[in-house]
Amino acid sequence: MYAQPQFADNVEAHHTRFDASRYGAVYVVGDVHGSRETLEALIAELGLNDDDLVVFVGDLVRKGPDSPGVVDLVRGDPRLVSVRGNNEQKIVRGDTNPGWLRDGDRAYFESLPVAVSFDDVLVVHGGVGPARPLEAHTVDELLTMRSPHGDGYDGPFWYDEYDGPYRVCFGHTVHDRPVDRDHAIGLDTGCVYGGTLTAYDYRNDEFVTVDPATTHQRRADSKVVTPV
Repeated sequence: MYAQPQFADNVEAHHTRFDASRYGAVYVVGDVHGSRETLEALIAELGLNDDDLVVFVGDLVRKGPDSPGVVDLVRGDPRLVSVRGNNEQKIVRGDTNPGWLRDGDRAYFESLPVAVSFDDVLVVHGGVGPARPLEAHTVDELLTMRSPHGDGYDGPFWYDEYDGPYRVCFGHTVHDRPVDRDHAIGLDTGCVYGGTLTAYDYRNDEFVTVDPATTHQRRADSKVVTPV
């Protein structure tokens, strides 16, 4: 029996737990960033059945060409769920008001959980601090965690020292290939920057990737991490 993650009350209010035994295949998908065509290609590659579950690590929107299309695709399919990313959070807070934003989009982003869990897997956008229990984390930390004792993309990264107990699936930090560790699965492989869009197949413990339809933005090499 897997232990359910314990959060502070204000975070637990934004935590959704799934019973994985109720689903067939279970996938976790990296940052989409408005790349609807690439997402459609990945979903076609997965060949989903009616009882499958797909969990996104957040950042469905911004940077790519079709954020509304991605939102509509995810909202319109009950098999697809997402945690909130820092880019959704910016919209919820009113820090940015993109021109594509429609009535109901902000409320939808606000409704997204900050954490999703099933079995011993925890899905958050940013990550977790390796030296503190989950109960000590704030919403913002789960959304933006990268280098708790470092300097952004210069590292060291939170997963360099994290040793469980949960297997954390995350996005936010762009990698040139998936992070594949005992307790960390990094899935932002930069599809909006010309990298792949990556899904983690939980049942088979393997990755499924598709190439992007188009490179929508350029990114400095210093802002793309090669996993050790």
